[in-house]
Amino acid sequence: MNKIVNYCKACYEELAYKTTWPTRAQLTHSAMVVLSASLVIAVVVFCMDSVFKFIMSSIYPN
Repeated sequence: MNKIVNYCKACYEELAYKTTWPTRAQLTHSAMVVLSASLVIAVVVFCMDSVFKFIMSSIYPN
């Protein structure tokens, strides 16, 4: 039980005193980068899917 308590104390100390947390501006910038990249990837996948659908419908008409 003592090991678990010491482990929890060490984790708290590391998170509270040794970890450098990003600022609000850094978080906002990182979030915008992730959102932009996600949007670009979604558009690319949509275009690839549309092209593949067009090709498949040309080969196998209904």
